[in-house]
Formats: sequence, C-alpha cells, structure tokens
Amino acid sequence: MTAGATAGATAGAGGPPAAAGATAVQGPPVLRPTDLRELRDAVRDTPGTLLARGGGTKQDWGAPPERTNAVVSCGGLDGLVEHSPGDMVAIVQPGLSLGRLQEALAPSGQWLALDPPLVDGGATVGGVVATNDAGPRRQRYGAPRDLVIGVTVVLADGTVARSGGRVVKNVAGFDLMRLYCGSLGTLGVLAEIVVRLHPLPEASRTLRIPADPATATATTLALLASAAVPTAVDLAGGALWIRLQGREAGVAAQCALVRRLAAGGEEPEEFQGSEEAEVWRRLTAAHAGGAGETVARAATLPDRLPAVAAALIEAAGRAGVEARLASHAGLGLHTARLSGGDARAHAAVVRDWRRTVAGLGGTVVLRRRIDGVDGLVDPWCDPGAPPSALAVMRRVKAQLDPDRRWAPGRFVGGI
Repeated sequence: MTAGATAGATAGAGGPPAAAGATAVQGPPVLRPTDLRELRDAVRDTPGTLLARGGGTKQDWGAPPERTNAVVSCGGLDGLVEHSPGDMVAIVQPGLSLGRLQEALAPSGQWLALDPPLVDGGATVGGVVATNDAGPRRQRYGAPRDLVIGVTVVLADGTVARSGGRVVKNVAGFDLMRLYCGSLGTLGVLAEIVVRLHPLPEASRTLRIPADPATATATTLALLASAAVPTAVDLAGGALWIRLQGREAGVAAQCALVRRLAAGGEEPEEFQGSEEAEVWRRLTAAHAGGAGETVARAATLPDRLPAVAAALIEAAGRAGVEARLASHAGLGLHTARLSGGDARAHAAVVRDWRRTVAGLGGTVVLRRRIDGVDGLVDPWCDPGAPPSALAVMRRVKAQLDPDRRWAPGRFVGGI
C-alpha cells in the first residue's frame, strides 16, 4: 500500500472494493493517485474495467464505454516535472491543465503549440494528447502526435512502459508512442508526457476576407501554394480568417502577400492585439459546441470544402435541423454543430452527411451529442464501412490490453 492511499467506500452493492485513493461517489469509485507509484498500484490492485479522466472536457468523445468499474482521475498528477528552455522540451504530468502549462512556459518565451477548444474549461495536457485534439494553429504546428516526443504509460496489468525520448532528435520507439495520441485512453493511462516546445511569436496579425465556401477554398489553395506560412486558415461566419505570426518584418510581408491574393474582392480587415485574441477565442470555441448541440467532425482534402458545406446544408434541411459549419480550411477539417430538432433528426443529419463525405474520400465522426443520439448512429463510422486499419487496431488492443480493461467499447469498432 502506497503512502497517501486511503480506504474508501465501495461503489454500492455488488461494486468493486475501493483501492488506493478511492473516494466515495455516486457511481464507480474514483481513484486519485498523486504519483507514478500510486497510479501503478491503483491500476494493478483495482479489479474490473477502468476509465481515465483528466479535466473531463472530452469525456463524451467516442462511444460510451461498455462498463466502468472505476475511474482513474489524473487530477493529482498535475506537475511540470521539467522544463529545459535550451532544448525546448518539457516533461509534463497528464493532469496539468494546458492553460497552466502555457503560463509556466511563457516567461521563457516558449509555449506548447496547441490551442484546442476548452482550454479555459480546464482541458488537461493528458486529455488533449489522449484525444489528439488541436485548434486552428494546427495548420502550422501540427497536432499533439507531432509535438509529443515521449510518453510514460501504465498498462492494464500495472506495467509501466516508456516510449520515445527526452530530446527532440531521439525518436526511439516513435511509432509506439504515437499510438497513445488519440487512443481515448483505451490502451493505458498516461503518466508522463515529453513535449517539444516552440518560441512564442514576436508578432501576430489576422486578416478577415469575406468569402463563401467556394471563394474560401480558392483563396486557401492559392495561399498554401504561395510563399506564405499561415499559422491558421479558418472559414467561419461567412469569412476566411488568416492568421500570420512570426517576426514583425516577416508578418508584414506575408500580410501584403495575402492582400494581393485577395485582390478583386473586398479589402481584408486586419486584427491585432486583444482584438485578434478575442477573434480566435470565438473561432476556436465554435469547434467545441455548446449545450443542446450535436457536434460532428469531417476530415477531407481541403478542396472538398464547398461540397462538404453543401451536403451539410442539404442534410440539415431535410431533417429540419439548424446546422453551423466552421472549417480549418487549410487542413480539410470541418466541424458541424447541429441544434434544434430531436435525437432522430440529429442522427439522420450525421448519417446523410457521412454518406456524402465518404463519397468525397473523407470521414465523419461524432464528438459531443444530445441525449438519445447514441444508439441511433455509430459515433465513428457506418457499421458496414469500418476503417481499413480496424484489424490492426484490434491486434494492438489485444497486445496492450488483452482483458479489455481500459474503456472497453469506447474506440472505433467496439475496441
């Protein structure tokens, strides 16, 4: 028994006994380890299935787990273990909120280049990595799997496994490490994450160009083929938003280039400072959705945006549902927010939109959804069209979690 382990109440009649750090709650007991040893022991000593939880901001992503005998909270694993400014690397515990991490790195002029939604809501580094979530600046910096260079995880039998390294140039075990980015906690619980950092930009400006999906696509493709290196390219609210960051002279030159690309239309509106920060706060939040909304994410080639937008409008119109589309236009990632109507209507929109997007070579997955949608539509894919890598995914799950202890059924194909 580890230091800090306390006896807790069971989950109720027939529930599993409380393990190290368990707290009496309605539902499954919550295990609250505060270091790697307690985390390992909690996993090893607690019978049944486990669900890892960070800030809880994306707990509803994926399919509902088939069963949960205990919840492993990472809230007590919330430290910045090490920051090496010269190497531009940090070692972070999974329960540390992304907002607090950015505050700790800022005095060194560095940041973890991730800006997903719900950072203000307490999104943790572990949760962001486990969901591979990213925001508009993914255009330039990539997703968590591009920024994580090492992990320590606790597997289903309590084994502590490490992959990757602690320096950027060390890629030992790189592919294994990437498995945990986006796995939704179905392969083990993250105990420590090594991330590469980037310098904070010296200057930042955003240009707003009024555009429909067709115009936005043409402008985006021309921009990506130019010498500009945009940080973010988003379509929302009838306009294309282009963020340019770096050194002052470079940002000014890129702004001039974008204005030339947009020549012939309305003069772009420019935002800087707090105004710009508020613009991107709103644009980023649009991808999270709110109460009473179902949120679906499509992934396609960037030039499919007009067809994706048209298909969503048609599907929503048939179902009598209001649909709003926000797109990371340069990446081909499109978020649909559905409101109005009931669960059957929302499920019908997702099915119709998914069918059309599949014909365009893309995919549609559900994120959050209103009550009743689960059971009407698979959150991952149509049952008759599983991903081509499903067999490989199942073999990976069988190797790392043969007893299906971690969030069984949450991942695609019931993994």
